Amino acid sequence: MTKKPGANGFVEHTLANGLKIVIEPMPHASSAAGGFLVRTGARDEDSHLAGVSHFLEHMCFKGTAHRDWKQITNEFDDMGSTYNAYTSKERTVYFGWVRTDDFERQVELLADMMQSVVPPEEFEMEKKVILEEIAMSEDSIERKVYDLMHEAVYPGHPLSWPVLGTTASVSGLTRDQLHGYFLDRYHPANMVLMVAGAVEPNSVIEMADRLCGQWPVRAPRPARHRPKAELSGVRKVVAERFQRQAIGLLYPGPSALHEDRDNGDVLASILGGQNSRFFWNIIQAGVAAHVAAGRLDYCDDGMMIAFGFSEPDRCQQLLDAMRRELDKVMKEGVTEDEVQRVKNRSRTGLATEAEAPYYRLMQMIQDIDDFGRPRSVDERLAAIDAVTPESIRGYLQRWPLAGDCMLISLGPRDWPT
Repeated sequence: MTKKPGANGFVEHTLANGLKIVIEPMPHASSAAGGFLVRTGARDEDSHLAGVSHFLEHMCFKGTAHRDWKQITNEFDDMGSTYNAYTSKERTVYFGWVRTDDFERQVELLADMMQSVVPPEEFEMEKKVILEEIAMSEDSIERKVYDLMHEAVYPGHPLSWPVLGTTASVSGLTRDQLHGYFLDRYHPANMVLMVAGAVEPNSVIEMADRLCGQWPVRAPRPARHRPKAELSGVRKVVAERFQRQAIGLLYPGPSALHEDRDNGDVLASILGGQNSRFFWNIIQAGVAAHVAAGRLDYCDDGMMIAFGFSEPDRCQQLLDAMRRELDKVMKEGVTEDEVQRVKNRSRTGLATEAEAPYYRLMQMIQDIDDFGRPRSVDERLAAIDAVTPESIRGYLQRWPLAGDCMLISLGPRDWPT
């Protein structure tokens, strides 16, 4: 059966074994990007296996039944591919971007990696690499405060596990545990093949069936457990090796699926993005060198964060300055000019990124994982265009940046006392 793009511009197809395929043809391009989304990340791990998703991402580059790690790396480079992989709290993604002529070769390579043999001879060496990565992350105040936020807000829930895992959990992992996790998560019901670029959809479907159609069928993963966020009180960690103090105010916010997500993103940008209130009234006032606002969201929960890094003896000054700006936006809202500037930046970003298959693929990943479907550029632009000062005022009523919240402090100073 011949598949044609739907009204939204996408072709969607599911192979007999359950592997979903999403294709966005881009006839104007001369290249194509493709990748596999695996619906597993830190929040899908047991505590004693913390870090296994990220470890597995490394191991998928280490060998298959047909290639060793050198062949995998060399083949990507021989194609001149822009390729990589990443692991987050909720997903693991493998992708590459090449000339159209090399696209089938690249998908074949990626598909082969999704059938990794998790080579035992590479396991211990890669464990050392990851333990080194964990040790390096201990010296990053940005990474430490990110982990602290999740530990404080989601205590006991897998969202609190570090994506890298811990020295103890990774040290204790065995190759058999890793392979068992691989078999349980890397199967058609838990994966999506995504493609954007100068491709003919039916050829992609035929190729995918040839390369992936024999993958064994397994039952879908059970639904995730919704976290219960704790967003009150103070959580502080004294870390004398840092010279700066990290401070964060954490408020409830919409999940990745909530209709308020775009209002929250625009508000965060007005408060703490480029050319923002934080920039002009805190950074330019000399209170701190870095202050920002943003949302962290997952499929079933989210939060709004105001955070910054200051000299240790200026913690209170930075906290007062952030709260002053939050109080002001609660009382006065935002202006039409502020909203319009953010919308214009978003429009430009979406439009320019949409011209290249690589960036379209990146845009598609979160939509497919969160919504279960891709969104066209027009649909994304419409969501941004719907944001107004009035809609943000409604957001602030539903998700106030006032009252109870979680205060985070990490750095050399034991603060607040």
